[in-house]
Amino acid sequence: MADRLHLVDKPEGWTSHDVVARLRHILGERRVGHAGTLDPFATGLLVAAEGRATSLLGALGLLPKRYLATLRLGVATDTQDRTGVPIRTEPASALPTAAAFDAALARFRGRLEQQPPLYSAVKVAGERLYKAARRGEEVERPARPVHVYALERIVPPPGPEPGSPPGPEPGSTPGAPPGDILSEATLDLTVSRGTYVRTLAHDLGTALGCGAHLTALRRLSIGPFDVARAGRVERDGGWDAASFRDRSIRPEEALSFLPRVRLTGEEASRLRFGAAPVVSEDRVDRPDAGYPLPPGATGWPIALLDPAGALLGMAQPWEVQMAGAPLRLQRVLAEN
Repeated sequence: MADRLHLVDKPEGWTSHDVVARLRHILGERRVGHAGTLDPFATGLLVAAEGRATSLLGALGLLPKRYLATLRLGVATDTQDRTGVPIRTEPASALPTAAAFDAALARFRGRLEQQPPLYSAVKVAGERLYKAARRGEEVERPARPVHVYALERIVPPPGPEPGSPPGPEPGSTPGAPPGDILSEATLDLTVSRGTYVRTLAHDLGTALGCGAHLTALRRLSIGPFDVARAGRVERDGGWDAASFRDRSIRPEEALSFLPRVRLTGEEASRLRFGAAPVVSEDRVDRPDAGYPLPPGATGWPIALLDPAGALLGMAQPWEVQMAGAPLRLQRVLAEN
């Protein structure tokens, strides 16, 4: 069994659970999990883990996520994406100019209160919202705080002059000059945990007065992890167990964004039996460039390393520790 993390480029039409099931088959390992669910129509980065590394997925879930999202303007759907049924259609005269669209984006940057979509796995009163939606029931959904760290419309470069080199590759992102009318737009956005991009698209359409829904979504990165490094799980993708494990990520490398404490040999030995060390704040080594925490998070967990730098476990954030007391442990990966 390997305690490693794997980056996967999720194909369109696959659920996140489909990816996990396929990885279990490829790796020959039953204990596989993932961080950050992607809807079936979405593609892009899924961070998966095998073995004891699955216990690290909660910390990875705190990282911000970057997406490319394509919106169709003028039509709203019940699922807020292209898989749903249209519930509102506006004439072309209702479509916004590029300038009006760009101005509306300012309202969706920063900290927001976002109401989860009815077709989602969020639980209300102990039941998944999508179950009520399938029964045709409307359920009150309390808004939740999220943070949009970056949000921009992608505008392609102007067309080439006669005789100049070819322009962007086919499939490049659509855009428009400020005075043009938009029926479609592609956004480059970075958001916190818990943000529904399709809800952002829907709410943006409501703010513009024309309605909108998501037609494509691709996750480009999660914190330091980029889809460019990701493997493929399709049967014709050419990735086997050796391919994934050759490019796998060690736990201590995966958690390099966390504050960390390097334990002494004696502390490491005791931790292997579940005994937490007593650590002063000056021993906590914090990364130079940190990632923003999502709303509601107390702080970053603390990675606990052995003298050689291997990950032994994780402790709760320093913000909840008690001075002079043993660290409050979250996970212990080390074997005694």
